[in-house]
Amino acid sequence: MIASMLLMAPIAFAKNVQIWDVNIGVLYVSAISSISVIGILMAGWSSNNKYSLLGAMRSGAQIVSYELSAGLSILSIIILTGSLRISDIIHSQETGWWIFRGHIPALISLVIFIIAVTAETNRAPFDLAEAESELTAGFHTEYSGMKFALFFLSEYVNIFIVCAIGATLFFGGWMPFHIGGLTGFNHVMDFIPSSVWFFGKTFS
Repeated sequence: MIASMLLMAPIAFAKNVQIWDVNIGVLYVSAISSISVIGILMAGWSSNNKYSLLGAMRSGAQIVSYELSAGLSILSIIILTGSLRISDIIHSQETGWWIFRGHIPALISLVIFIIAVTAETNRAPFDLAEAESELTAGFHTEYSGMKFALFFLSEYVNIFIVCAIGATLFFGGWMPFHIGGLTGFNHVMDFIPSSVWFFGKTFS
C-alpha cells in the first residue's frame, strides 16, 4: 500500500497540482512500482500456505516479466519529449497529444503499454496469478479484515496510477485538446478545467 501511495507523488492531477515534480519522474514511477513485488512475495510466503506461496510466485513472476515491456513502451515517449520529468512531458503536448503527433511508434507503444499494465495489475485475461479455481485467490488467501482490504486497495490504487501514467504520456495529462495553429479552438478548449481533462482521460 505504501509503494502504491508513493507513486502518486510525481503525477500532475491538474495544472500546478503536483506533489513532487522530480526530474526523473517516469524512472521514479517505474522503480517504485517494482517494489510492490516484494510485498506480494512476503505476503504469500508468510501465510505458511502452499497455495498462497504459489500464487505469490506466479503473481511476482508476471509483474516482473511485464515490467520490461511497459518500460520499453514508455521509452518512445521519453525519446520524443527528451525528458523524464512529468511536467516536461505534459508541456511538450501543448500543440497536440503524442498519440496523434507520435505517429506509428506512439500507437504501437500505447498498445504494448495497455497490454503490459493489464498484466501487471492482474486484470483479466491475465488474472491466472489469482486464479480462484486452482489457487483459491492467490497470495492473499490467508488474509481477512483490514489486511485483506489493504491488498485490494493497493491493487486498485495501482490500476488508477497506471491509467494516470498512460493518460499523461500519450494523451497529454491535464493538457486540453490543442491543435497546432488553431488558436480559437485551443482557446475554447482551455475553458474546460485541467482537472476535468486529467480525470476524464484517466477514467476513460
